[in-house]
Amino acid sequence: MAALAIAPLARPGRAVERVDLVAPFSGETHSIALSELADPKALLAGKSDLADLDRALDGSIGRQLIQVLHNPLPLSEGAFDKDSGSPLLQQVILVLSSLGELEGFKTKDISADVLANVIDKASVDGKITFYSLLQALPGQAIRINLPLVVRAINRNAQQRELTNKLLASLPSVAAAPGFSKPGPASVERRELELVVSHRSVPLSLVVIQPTKSPNGRLVVISHGLWDSPKNFEGWARHLASYGYTVVLPEHPGSDQDQQRAMLAGESPPPTPQELRLRPMDVSAVLDAIQGGKLPGLNGVQVKSTVVVGHSWGAITALQLAGGRSRAEPLQKNCGDLTGSDRNFSWILQCSFVSVADSPSQADPRVTSVIAVSPPIGLLFDPDAAKEIQARVLLVSGSKDWVVPPDPEALAVFSQSPALGHRLVLVQGGDHFNLRAPAAKSSSTTGPKTSTPSQPTKLPVLAPLILAWVNGTFAAGSQAAPAPGAPSLLPASGWGRDGMVLVDVSPQLAGANQPATK
Repeated sequence: MAALAIAPLARPGRAVERVDLVAPFSGETHSIALSELADPKALLAGKSDLADLDRALDGSIGRQLIQVLHNPLPLSEGAFDKDSGSPLLQQVILVLSSLGELEGFKTKDISADVLANVIDKASVDGKITFYSLLQALPGQAIRINLPLVVRAINRNAQQRELTNKLLASLPSVAAAPGFSKPGPASVERRELELVVSHRSVPLSLVVIQPTKSPNGRLVVISHGLWDSPKNFEGWARHLASYGYTVVLPEHPGSDQDQQRAMLAGESPPPTPQELRLRPMDVSAVLDAIQGGKLPGLNGVQVKSTVVVGHSWGAITALQLAGGRSRAEPLQKNCGDLTGSDRNFSWILQCSFVSVADSPSQADPRVTSVIAVSPPIGLLFDPDAAKEIQARVLLVSGSKDWVVPPDPEALAVFSQSPALGHRLVLVQGGDHFNLRAPAAKSSSTTGPKTSTPSQPTKLPVLAPLILAWVNGTFAAGSQAAPAPGAPSLLPASGWGRDGMVLVDVSPQLAGANQPATK
């Protein structure tokens, strides 16, 4: 039975008015006006059949209703900023469908603006509850299988439990101007196109670098599913202000344009072949720079490159570092609908089962990678970590319900060999607020070039990314993974004022993991 089902939209602006509640044990359906659920205790103090059943079950229905409807969800207001675009436009809808089937809900009718407005309306004092979301969500009625929803909510909470314990027990890293303030260089933004043999369309590239005297060092940033380079330009500008050249390729098979075409019925979902094509996009960029085929990038060295990736981009970064996916864990686990580690990111990971046993796509020019919100718990089994040829920094947020940190980052890291890799947790970080959208005040001087101002707000991870990139190039040949390898992160300075960032690597990997120096 579906845990949740939403009736077809009748009028676009109309909010959900009725809840059809499937009760535990009896399986009976009770139709309730949404307004009555504002106070479940008052509802269940009455004389309805549902109230009688709740009393017979010692108040369990009331407790579950409060848990489901009125506890804050792990969503941030910034998750669906319509100015920066939503990387997963249908995340609110899809998280509901992960609890069951949504019947008749026409997701292609839900625009970015509509979804952003839903989140804005649902936020009360910066918090979003399932009840406030229903009040704002267009529709007529919603069907809730209460026991299944409770089970899913509890499972997601358990998948973030160890992360919360670590964050509560360990000191956060302090911030310092050397990492958090913009660097001295003014920054230039350009858009280029690169024809590649493995794509039917050219790659669109955003290049952000100092206007004068770049240091010749390269960073490549890979966006996630249905995302865009523009949502990571904040990281790029911060790095470029310190002399780095940053290239952000747009992956045409899984970017925002592909998403729009898919929702309009003009294109199928991203194919499993994108798992192979995305790393090829990045390697093609390195080839083009090395061959002098990209204007304005002469003098940029690719023999020691740092790749930063978010979500699916994190998978891409790890593939370039030497990580190989395996079909066996996917075949074993993807059919298990009740597993304790099952989470939303498995939808993406399990889509790769047909191509998971592909050859390595390691690029020896990639010296280190930063994998932010990495959906890798199934895709990369513990043996895959032994093949990593570049140093890895994993970053995960405590409120990430799309890629929950315990099974997707902590478990993976704790089973990896102690070769100098690091894992940083961010308190309050979710799958969206760790990104770094371009500054809204950016000015455009032409169709292919612009010189944006610095971001109005320092992106959460900008100091950490700068510290890791600095450490990679300073380490030289010692940046390679090895037992006892020196840390690429300093002991402090890369924190963020107002946010808690903790390096939990020693606690997870034990005495064999080198301490931060």
